[in-house]
Amino acid sequence: MDVHRRLLSTRPDYVAARDLIENETMRLIRNATGRDGVTRIPVVVHVVWNTEDQNIPDEQVTSQLEVLNHDFRRTNPDVDTTPSAFLSLASDARVEFVLADTAPDGSPTTGIERRQTAAPSFGDDDAVKSFSSGGLDAWRADSYLNIWVCPLGGGLLGYAQFPGGPPETDGVVILHSGFGATGTAAAPFDLGRTTTHEVGHWLNLNHIWGDDGTGCFGTDNVSDTPNQGGPNYGKPTFPHLSCSNGPNGDMFMNYMDYVDDAAMVMFSAGQVARMQACLDGPRSSIGAEAPVSSG
Repeated sequence: MDVHRRLLSTRPDYVAARDLIENETMRLIRNATGRDGVTRIPVVVHVVWNTEDQNIPDEQVTSQLEVLNHDFRRTNPDVDTTPSAFLSLASDARVEFVLADTAPDGSPTTGIERRQTAAPSFGDDDAVKSFSSGGLDAWRADSYLNIWVCPLGGGLLGYAQFPGGPPETDGVVILHSGFGATGTAAAPFDLGRTTTHEVGHWLNLNHIWGDDGTGCFGTDNVSDTPNQGGPNYGKPTFPHLSCSNGPNGDMFMNYMDYVDDAAMVMFSAGQVARMQACLDGPRSSIGAEAPVSSG
């Protein structure tokens, strides 16, 4: 949200774009039109490292793609831990992610590029997204999901840019020890769910509590997620009530809350509708549609 607010205050074009995107999102959801199949999105992972232990192995990148594909296709084995009150809402987002095999210049690629940097860590100012400031430049935002993996300071696990922002900074940034499910991934953020959360933002999902602090007046613009009084942390016990939302309380096990990786297990049907509207709208140039399968 700090990135979002910074863009709102510095980029009038972003303000206009966000208004148009929200209006288009509501229209697309209301008309229930769009693709029926699975969208496969090419991914480039930019590994920016300062010390050797931050230069994550390819296997760690692969593990993160596997997590994304399970989480977004509702094939994650822990989805069944969803409380029965919410289990029927847990939905297949019909999105899959593959490492890019073709670079922007048409040459073959593994979908992973690396750079050692002199910067000891990065913040949320997008410096990691530019070669000139110690990072790596984004690949074309209309063709790839850009993921930067790097050391982050200030307690940051990751951050994302909503659709409608500058293409040169489009994508998500993840702390090297919160990425994937092996290698440097460290508990309690060692199951790849930080990236699932941030890619949710990239597909136009808001935090589930609506980012109004604890005021119970915010909204995530999704009708089937209960009103919630602020973020949850750790591993809450069901039901966890806030904002007079009993008897079932918060949908804290949702990927768009702030709970530990092991506690977040689902997207709701309403969130899927919103992500699909994003793929039919501002991100319609990305990915190729394929028939639905069970994975």
